[in-house]
Amino acid sequence: MGRSRRTLPEELLLLALDPTTGTTAQPQSLDLGLAGAQLVELALAGRIAPDGDRIAVVVPRPTGDPTLDCALELLRRRGAPVRAVHWIGGPRLGLRQTYLSHLERCGMVHAVAGQMCGVLPTTRYQATDTEISREIRTRLDSAIRTGVPPDPRTAALAALAHAVGLGKHLYPGNEGRSSRSRLRDLIRHDPMGGLVAHAVMDVQNGVAAQPRRNSAPAGRQAPAGGRGAPEPARGVPAQPHHGSMARAAAH
Repeated sequence: MGRSRRTLPEELLLLALDPTTGTTAQPQSLDLGLAGAQLVELALAGRIAPDGDRIAVVVPRPTGDPTLDCALELLRRRGAPVRAVHWIGGPRLGLRQTYLSHLERCGMVHAVAGQMCGVLPTTRYQATDTEISREIRTRLDSAIRTGVPPDPRTAALAALAHAVGLGKHLYPGNEGRSSRSRLRDLIRHDPMGGLVAHAVMDVQNGVAAQPRRNSAPAGRQAPAGGRGAPEPARGVPAQPHHGSMARAAAH
């Protein structure tokens, strides 16, 4: 996978980054969305595929992206397809910070040191290339305004943006109500994006232990599975923070 193209987790994070405050909107659900965006990116790269409400590794070959390849390897080690809600709901300490640090290394954001309450060191992130963020937003706006079915990448980005609650951040107020509604409707245009977005919402709603009904893409039957305790899910290992342990990432 060439690094000239931004990945879905990177695009989702740039969408969530507030250009004024340097913080990310919906920080808790955004972490789930980033884990889900990794799954969609791996599917677009042909490495994994949906199997009902589960995710199966079909080509374990690395993509060349270290963070995605870490997720791919963890999925491969599971041996059997894993339910999307269990994967997304698993611990992913440091995932948002990993992507913020990556965007900083790529020159797309820069870190701004500060203090909370005049004591606790904090770090906020400002976009350095607003043209990139504007291009991502334009794709989303175009899909909402025109009603033309978007490409799978944009459809998945819209589904994830809705799932993590970015609608009110991107299209605020009463005047944005129709845009938020259309953003939600775009979830149906990409089966993988829809599966992952529903899984993100299920985790937020605390229903990850129950199999989703009618979650399989068209033409597939979801595999029969027993109910009970969810499988333990593993995520990207925690990334070490630079500087003091008290340093807080953007939130």
